[in-house]
Amino acid sequence: MSFLGISGMQYSGASLAQARILVAEDSNVFTSMISKRLKELFDIDVEICRDFEEVQFAYDKSSEPIALAISNINLPGAENGETLDYLIDLSIPTIVFTGTFQEKIRAQILAKDIVDYVLKDNVFAVEMLAESVCRFLTNQRHHVLIVDDSATARALLSTRLKRYNFRVSVAEDGAKALAILKANRDIGLMVTDYNMPDIDGFELTRRIRSSIGSHELRIIGVSSSTDRLLSARFLKAGGNDFMLRPFIDEEFYCRVNQNLDTLVQIKSARRP
Repeated sequence: MSFLGISGMQYSGASLAQARILVAEDSNVFTSMISKRLKELFDIDVEICRDFEEVQFAYDKSSEPIALAISNINLPGAENGETLDYLIDLSIPTIVFTGTFQEKIRAQILAKDIVDYVLKDNVFAVEMLAESVCRFLTNQRHHVLIVDDSATARALLSTRLKRYNFRVSVAEDGAKALAILKANRDIGLMVTDYNMPDIDGFELTRRIRSSIGSHELRIIGVSSSTDRLLSARFLKAGGNDFMLRPFIDEEFYCRVNQNLDTLVQIKSARRP
């Protein structure tokens, strides 16, 4: 199976037909479009639930785990967002498919630790949804290393990346990061803090680049500093990207995806 997303994502690998996908949506137009497109692209036969009762029945009727749910915010029988709460309470990874984008609603749905949200208000909506589905189902192929001396920061980033279905390792300092990289050559992305004792983010990046190039490992630097020149220094040390805290969820996920997409493209181009 191969797939090229509208944002540049490339996937080539096993079929995704085995994934159980639940679509909680009452619009006949969108259920038809989603079902058709996911079948065409990934050979996935989705389960359609048009109201809250059908969502509950779909969960109860089978012991097979739901790999991913695609859900509108409001459904018949759950006009106040109860469907989304139900799915999240069951720890079912969920992509919200909604026609509403308001700051208050965005904050509410992101607070529920959803995987992603896709807006219905453009002609590429179903294509964007298909890409979000593919990313979630295939992110397990990517191993990400988080390096930060703050336990809180490590936990926040780890939780965020695991929500997107990445494999995650963590290191509390540069020395531990180097040891983890040596033992896990499948790590394709490192997210490292700048300000750390002993080996800061700049020095860590320089040491890594002496033996591991950008075609094998992408590096994103992060910092809470207000010094705008940190990004320039980090990039010159061999980093690929730089972000200032606090992160905006959508931007963080986009930058992670862009770096991993670039890595996939480079590796694909280098294959004989």
